[in-house]
Amino acid sequence: MTEEETRRKRQARFERLAQVVVEPLHRYLLRRAGADLAEDVLSETMLVLWRRIDDVPGPGTGSATEPATEPDADPDADHSPDEVLPWCYGVARGCLANARRADGRRLRLVERLIRTQQRPPTGAADHSDHSDLHAALGALGALDREVVQLWAWEELAPRQIAEVTGLTSNAVSIRLHRAKKKLAAQLGRKDAERSGHKRDEGRSSQ
Repeated sequence: MTEEETRRKRQARFERLAQVVVEPLHRYLLRRAGADLAEDVLSETMLVLWRRIDDVPGPGTGSATEPATEPDADPDADHSPDEVLPWCYGVARGCLANARRADGRRLRLVERLIRTQQRPPTGAADHSDHSDLHAALGALGALDREVVQLWAWEELAPRQIAEVTGLTSNAVSIRLHRAKKKLAAQLGRKDAERSGHKRDEGRSSQ
């Protein structure tokens, strides 16, 4: 089998798998995370499944050069939900754990930066941190910046922020989640690299 034929076979198997697992995985994640995080983790889960398509249980498992099914077999037989979903749930569970760890690091970073903002600068290093934080907050949209400040400085919960801003609690949670990610992207990239945390890729073994 040529490389192109192998690629097409893997692509076809992934597309059949996606038809079976995307909706159940989305429901699984929505029961365990907010809508915004669930969407992000679902995308990451499907990326892992694409990378590991040869590991997904079923007759198509193994070398991509081997036929996935017998010539007269049902082309969808290698994607029975009962067989593939438990394995895929395991991948999603690992991706969700990774995302929550990343959110925890971002949250700690933002909290540390907020504490820096609250302290008066005492030297050049503090002044630099102070300026960086102002710049990062200034890069947010006005409403996102207000949501972050109400959460960090006034210590309001999303429900309370919703009362202040006129947004729904869900909209506040989504805006806060995205704003923290933007702040982390601007201020925490080097900090996250120095942490030396090595991500898992879904499940390491079966």
